[in-house]
Amino acid sequence: MKKEVIVIDENKCNGCGACASACHMGAIGMVDGKARLLREDYCDGLGRCLPVCPTGAISFKEQEEKPKATDIPLNQWPVQIKLVPVNAPYFDNANLLVAADCAAYAYGRFHDDFMRNRITIIGCPKLDEGDYSEKLTAILTQNNIKSVAIARIEVPCCSGIENAAKTALKNCDKLIPWQVITISTDGKILEN
Repeated sequence: MKKEVIVIDENKCNGCGACASACHMGAIGMVDGKARLLREDYCDGLGRCLPVCPTGAISFKEQEEKPKATDIPLNQWPVQIKLVPVNAPYFDNANLLVAADCAAYAYGRFHDDFMRNRITIIGCPKLDEGDYSEKLTAILTQNNIKSVAIARIEVPCCSGIENAAKTALKNCDKLIPWQVITISTDGKILEN
């Protein structure tokens, strides 16, 4: 599918910022005194920026639209930690993502940045009864898991999913590389 995307000629740009102000989608911003397309995927293609540019530095080009996050298939079903079978074939040689339910809603590129090439299982320690650590230990012990990524939100209740995964990693008697990804409530990745 083709899509219209803006192109900014840096040599023609005088740095007035009118295009950035006119862009209601936040696709254009000012960097080092020049207009830049910051997020191509934010450009709606309506061209509000075109008539406000006094130097004619903005034009459109047609290009193939990049796949969206929704184009990334879910590699297994079910995804709820409580429901996944411990010996499911998709766990063999898997890179595992253990995620808090709300993480995908807080971080807009969750599918692209975290789910791609991983088996994803989710849970909410605040809403689900019990502890996930036993089930996660069984999954790690009974399968050849290559790595574990833990995605959580910065809120205190999400520490439950992180703690359960860390307990499972300790109890499985395997050396599995792992990482924790903490997402802020405003959708940014925080340093751990």
